[in-house]
Amino acid sequence: MKAQDIALLRSVSRPTIHPDASRAVVSVQRADLDADDYIGQLWSVALEGEPQPRRVTRGHSDSQPRFSPDGALLGFLRRSPGGRGQLYVVDAAGGEPVQVTTAALGVSDFRWRPGTHDLVFLARVPEPGRYGTVAGLTFEAEPARRILTRRYRANGVGYTVDRRAHVFLVAAPDVWAEPHAAAAPSIDAASSGASAADHTSVPDARRISSGDYDHAGLALSADGLSVLTVSARHARRDRDLCAEIWRLSLDSAGDCALVLSAEAQLAVSALEWATADSVVFLASDVGKSGRDFVARNTSAYSVGTSAGSEPRRLTDPEAIDLDPSGGLSVTPAGVVLAHNTVRGRVEIVGIDPDRVGDGAVTNLLHGSHVATAHDVLGETVVVAVQHAGSWGELMLAGPRPRLLTDFSASIRESGICHPVETVVTAGDGYPVHGWILAPEGPGPHPVLLNIHGGPFAQYTVALLDEAQIYVEAGYAVVMCNPRGSAGYGQAHGRVIRQAMGTVDMTDVLEFLDGALASSDALDSARVGIMGGSYGGYLTAWIIAHDHRFAASIVERGFLDPEAFVGTSDIGDFFGEEYVGTDRELVVSQSPQAVVDEVTTPTLVLHSEQDYRCPLSQGERYYAALTQAGVPAELVIFPGENHELSRSGRPRHRVQRSEIILDWWARHLPTTRNAEINAGKEPR
Repeated sequence: MKAQDIALLRSVSRPTIHPDASRAVVSVQRADLDADDYIGQLWSVALEGEPQPRRVTRGHSDSQPRFSPDGALLGFLRRSPGGRGQLYVVDAAGGEPVQVTTAALGVSDFRWRPGTHDLVFLARVPEPGRYGTVAGLTFEAEPARRILTRRYRANGVGYTVDRRAHVFLVAAPDVWAEPHAAAAPSIDAASSGASAADHTSVPDARRISSGDYDHAGLALSADGLSVLTVSARHARRDRDLCAEIWRLSLDSAGDCALVLSAEAQLAVSALEWATADSVVFLASDVGKSGRDFVARNTSAYSVGTSAGSEPRRLTDPEAIDLDPSGGLSVTPAGVVLAHNTVRGRVEIVGIDPDRVGDGAVTNLLHGSHVATAHDVLGETVVVAVQHAGSWGELMLAGPRPRLLTDFSASIRESGICHPVETVVTAGDGYPVHGWILAPEGPGPHPVLLNIHGGPFAQYTVALLDEAQIYVEAGYAVVMCNPRGSAGYGQAHGRVIRQAMGTVDMTDVLEFLDGALASSDALDSARVGIMGGSYGGYLTAWIIAHDHRFAASIVERGFLDPEAFVGTSDIGDFFGEEYVGTDRELVVSQSPQAVVDEVTTPTLVLHSEQDYRCPLSQGERYYAALTQAGVPAELVIFPGENHELSRSGRPRHRVQRSEIILDWWARHLPTTRNAEINAGKEPR
């Protein structure tokens, strides 16, 4: 796979199953290098017989499909080039989509109201005079911001205190009605002050929530009278990570009730109704301080909606770690469906609320898959999955799982390498799990040691575009999930709390040594090291302690814990929990504090709008390297944030890969990399 082949990758959204169970609809997205944007449409996939997926919309970027309760309509978000996502509906049998919203900053999520064609959605509400709400008033000319909170900005969003996310209700327009035609100019209209813009077919939305609070997640009650949402309204919300669940009335303005209090000390991440008077949700326990988030596995909980109900945990946090990004649902039988992270895989599991303990959790998706989203209708469960040969497909879960799509055939035809799963025993006897990828041919091939971010994250069995690009350029890739990673139990993840750069470093290096010893195809004399975010941290830490590497790449790293506070969107709690507050303890885990021990040539990659690991982290580290005489380069991507490698502009993603391969061509050359770089201008 070459850098430009990211255009062949297809990702799929959460599927939505039609109420008659005949088909599912999913959004299929791809990077388009000509448009320098992500393009996607909705596809319909039959659930019986031969699936034969077919495209059903033709928008620039259509996403997040959901059928209405009666199956007559299909709602989705549509984004035009350079625009914000707005809510649209279309006849489920096909036709021209009709716009529902004109939210100034776009719509982020929505649900159908049971028994109706009304929709409840989330959208950020800009402060008057900001974000284009006044024509001609540029960002630079807006009034000054007065900041009174510790958290006021988020990576990928920017400032948040002046654009809170709120809940809205809107009626879907009649997609079968006579199309609206804009009025032509007339003298009478001009004299009355009216304009064509005054006549619009987009319905008015009614705001349901209020206050200086953000809202996330939506769950509609079966009777359609109320919606559940996650918010933090308690007095210490700016100093802890606790969240609350609120029940908002859809018919009585301002009527709301607290379902789960912040006193439960839970960071809530997804929710759904279980019965008429109970709720299930995903959350992690953040301890008495309300801030102890490090490697806290996410569990399933239930709570009654009546006042004073106490939450009940349904899964063991030591053994089960539920991924909230995959969503949460409840079957007609009351079984809770969620996504479980385990050893480089993500399963779909069924949780029986009445059998807490052994036997409460059943895996519905065996095999080497990463489940990213799902929908359920009766006994039918459709899952969006990734695997070693695909970035995204639809699969029927159950006793006999069946793939329904093959959106990634073209990327396999371009040539991909299948990783070899490996376990290496560390010096203290701990099993370190990971993968080795090697180019075709006997070698020996130079080796790139890759380190993932997080740290409470994991490399998985799914196709990883970066690793494939390096293999295509002639490099073997070694990557593992050291202690501190997710997917191996809570104790595995928490062992590096206030001990970063200890067993995580030795795990990574000993896995590398084991990989090198396992095959003559890997050249132990030619090794490079690289990583992003926490991987950038550990790369910078390792090259100050181990000088075997030909070169290194430190990308978007957590490099200076002291300077992280007050500059990162998570700076008020991340460093304090991971490296502590005692100055000597913090310094003992700081790459910036040991940068003068580095001799390895280092490329520092960073994004200009990274608010997670701010640009200053990379700039300070680069400055210290150059002052010490270490061969170093700094590359800064304009307009990008912390997610550059995953969701940055397609052209920037290709350029990033080219810059990385150019660096390795100079410091760890291969014949294949030289061929790829042939004819390019020197950097």
